[in-house]
Amino acid sequence: MPGFLEELLRGYQSAVVFVGINGILAFSMYAVLIAGQLSLAQAGFASIAAYTSAVLTMEAGLPFPVVLVIGMAVAAGAALLLGLPVLRLRGVFLAIATIGFGEVVRITALNLDVTGGAIGLRPIPRLTQLWHVYLALGTCAYLFWRMRPSRLGRSLAALKEDEVAARAMGIDTVRVKLFAFTLSGALAGLAGALFAHYARFISPGEFGFERAVETLLFAIVGGLGHWLGPILGGGFLTLLPELQRELGIEAGWLRPALNGTLLLLVILFLPSGLVGVGRRIVPAGLRHRLDVSSVQPADGPTERAPEPAEIPAVAGDAPAVAVLSGVGKDYGGVHALRDVSCAIRSGEILGLIGPNGAGKTTLVNVLTGLTAATSGTVVVGDTDIGGLTADRVNALGVSRTFQQTKLFANLSAIENVMVGGHRVAVATFLARLAFLPWTRRREREHAARADRCLALVGLAGQSGAPAASLSYGDRRRLEIARGLCAEPDLLVLDEPAAGMNHVEAAALGTLIRQVAALGVTVLLIEHNVGLVMDTCTRVVVLNFGEVIADGAPATVARDPEVVRAYLGDAAGRPDHAEHGGPE
Repeated sequence: MPGFLEELLRGYQSAVVFVGINGILAFSMYAVLIAGQLSLAQAGFASIAAYTSAVLTMEAGLPFPVVLVIGMAVAAGAALLLGLPVLRLRGVFLAIATIGFGEVVRITALNLDVTGGAIGLRPIPRLTQLWHVYLALGTCAYLFWRMRPSRLGRSLAALKEDEVAARAMGIDTVRVKLFAFTLSGALAGLAGALFAHYARFISPGEFGFERAVETLLFAIVGGLGHWLGPILGGGFLTLLPELQRELGIEAGWLRPALNGTLLLLVILFLPSGLVGVGRRIVPAGLRHRLDVSSVQPADGPTERAPEPAEIPAVAGDAPAVAVLSGVGKDYGGVHALRDVSCAIRSGEILGLIGPNGAGKTTLVNVLTGLTAATSGTVVVGDTDIGGLTADRVNALGVSRTFQQTKLFANLSAIENVMVGGHRVAVATFLARLAFLPWTRRREREHAARADRCLALVGLAGQSGAPAASLSYGDRRRLEIARGLCAEPDLLVLDEPAAGMNHVEAAALGTLIRQVAALGVTVLLIEHNVGLVMDTCTRVVVLNFGEVIADGAPATVARDPEVVRAYLGDAAGRPDHAEHGGPE
């Protein structure tokens, strides 16, 4: 039997080698797709590394490991330089820009003497061996296997789902995207260098647009839901032409036709790719061991916070966690905010109300760094946040929910909450690569923190459920749990009761008081005036972007200007029912 296998490998050695090289290329595409970036520059990066390593081998006589590393480094550097400008683009615009980069590389190689021009480089010493390729492929698989359950892996997954929410959770999205783009370049460079030293010949045509699309196919057909996907996709699509040749079908048009058909079938009927088929076939126990993206909290019971009997009292001289001074925000000729000044004091539950279009969400976006103020200052703690991005504001202790829920739909409930705790989680990726013993303990501690937040909002039994499968009310509560996991000084709730009935709203009020009892300052933006009046210690009223009232709930409710602008009907009688409050 060993002799038979040896003979089989010898007969199909080239196919087996290219399965591994294409698997590495698939991983280079996987690296950007799991971050939500559609880049088609991988063929260009592979070309740069292939030519670099080949020239260094042929002209300088450098050892094979050295030229591999240099080729990867040059490709990674090119990816970093390209990523700085183009990662401002998204979707199809990013794809078009990176296609353009690939064409620039191809045309440059076509016209340089050092690359051999249209003739290409030959003969390149054949230094790549089978074990080189599969050692590299195994290293790629190991890298992504260990990455997924880490803080970095969750950041990539969150970025793919919703970039705005990821920024608000404290993730430096620019840095994460650049990391993914640079890693993609390095892996594509590794595949290119291995290819050059196996094929013994490279030309500009080897790394054109068709190769870029083929690399995308490897990743999509294999599936993005698991680190095994690139291996399955690269292997399947590499062996398909071999099967075609074995059957004696030599039609040149058949391969692109098959590729296009496969892509269509996968998108329509198998969106999770070949790895999705594998999940159905593999026994549940083995599947759980392979799918290390699942997280488990530390052992021990999870306790709910005690329900406070009344709204916590706040001292009048309590320190301010945030101060807005003369804040204005203009959108062309529209003044969304006008000279807004307000202090949010430690320990209070501050309600922010106002009619639609009053500027409430704009004010929240300014406070949390998603929007820059046109005028005025916003100070969080002792830091003026003017010019700071949302992730930097989150690092100062400000967490938030959104008016329209922005959960990471394909992540589980507990993973959503763990992403929310990004700023307090320990970076474990590099330690996980070395299997350092403390990494598992730190991840379990972070999972336990997330589990406590889920228990607090009443979702203790839903930790493993995908966020997309939760009911509307549960998704609202999950957003609050996600915001709490960052252990914030200030939690901003943007209309959390939207769409809730009066029973759910009453339960939400209880939950907000529980949160305040934990020492978290709460800013509640809400249309449900009854909830605000029953829950908040102080209320600020906005109208046309201006503060028209600021004081205790009972005082604000009797303010004639508030009644006229927001609460009153045509007769000047308070009409709380119109806005969800008690009749």
